[in-house]
Amino acid sequence: MEDLFQIEIQSLVYEGSGFARLPDGRAAFIPFVMPGELVTARLREEKKGFVLADLVSVDKPHLQRTAPRCAHFGACGGCHYQHIPYELQLEYKEKIFVEQLRRLAGIEDPHVEKIIPSAEEWHYRNSVQFQVSGEGQLCYADARENALFPVRECHLPMPAIQNLWPQLQFEPCSFTGRLELRQNDDGEILLVFEGGEGRAPALESEAGVSIVSLSGSDAVVLEGEDHLVMQAGGKPLLVSAGSFFQTNFHAAEAMLSEVCKIAQDCSARRLLDVYCGVGLFSAFLAGEVEELAGIEASPNACRDFAVNLDAFDNVSLYEGTAERILPLLDFKADTVILDPPRAGLRPEARRALIELHPRNMIYVSCNPATLARDARQFVEQGYRLQRSILVDMFPQTFHIESINLFTFL
Repeated sequence: MEDLFQIEIQSLVYEGSGFARLPDGRAAFIPFVMPGELVTARLREEKKGFVLADLVSVDKPHLQRTAPRCAHFGACGGCHYQHIPYELQLEYKEKIFVEQLRRLAGIEDPHVEKIIPSAEEWHYRNSVQFQVSGEGQLCYADARENALFPVRECHLPMPAIQNLWPQLQFEPCSFTGRLELRQNDDGEILLVFEGGEGRAPALESEAGVSIVSLSGSDAVVLEGEDHLVMQAGGKPLLVSAGSFFQTNFHAAEAMLSEVCKIAQDCSARRLLDVYCGVGLFSAFLAGEVEELAGIEASPNACRDFAVNLDAFDNVSLYEGTAERILPLLDFKADTVILDPPRAGLRPEARRALIELHPRNMIYVSCNPATLARDARQFVEQGYRLQRSILVDMFPQTFHIESINLFTFL
């Protein structure tokens, strides 16, 4: 086929691209478009049964297409929907979520109970990661080649991070690796150097900034503390360098509230929290159940969990991967909370869960494709998807966070 072609976009698909159909029947996937638009695209790669293409021009735009806020949009791989009004972003995400469950999980009529918007469309991220180049520049990866480019602006970080990151300067070759900035609600900042070649550079700390060099699970404190205290649901939670915490405070609060309500509706008594992290869910549910067990692979998060759940004597913690711990677990749970990474459940973990046979599984997912894959296995074993709630954790992006209740009937 010719390198340049004009085509009408039919829909959006997961991971941000628009879907169109070529005259020969093959699918074409083109980013940064909207359904109904007529666009010119350039062929990038031909695959078996479909093609990938880059947007050249929007010849007939959607009536609600909007101007992107960021100069990097279209090149940066971080945002995918800045050209779409926020209300439409939510509509498209719901449609994509339902389509993934229908097509990949084989669920005939998936129903989304509600979608909870982010309180902030911009400046919602409490953490941001840069790659520091050999020239000492803070960089993101581009959308096409994953190559690094210097960042001039970004409209997603919260105010304290937004104020600090443009001021950071490094001498060439002083540090090459990943730099994470994380803030709490009080505006305190934790700056983490990770995976770099050589030692982290010396920095003069701003007020309220802690600096840590992280290698694996080993943290060397260069300035201040090795953690931040994050507020969730009115409770302080210790979150160390290297520990995962939800990126959008308001969305995390909404997600926490919904998960707790569902667990209470399930009359949970013996609760298993898999991929429990620092204890975001466990800290609020331990006092509501007879016994709670957590499973977490990150040593840093396990240490935080122990501190955050120290007040409860009905809590146990197993350190290790879910696929290793679950088959050996001697804990009969009636309700399980799952919050796996984007890759979803490994087959060994999924099989072990089915063998544990809890009545209820509350599956928190950040990837509807892997959720749908796991859901198909659960449904085949007699579980039914009872509820799905979407929480928009990441405005301006294709990412879809969901809470899903599977019940064995």
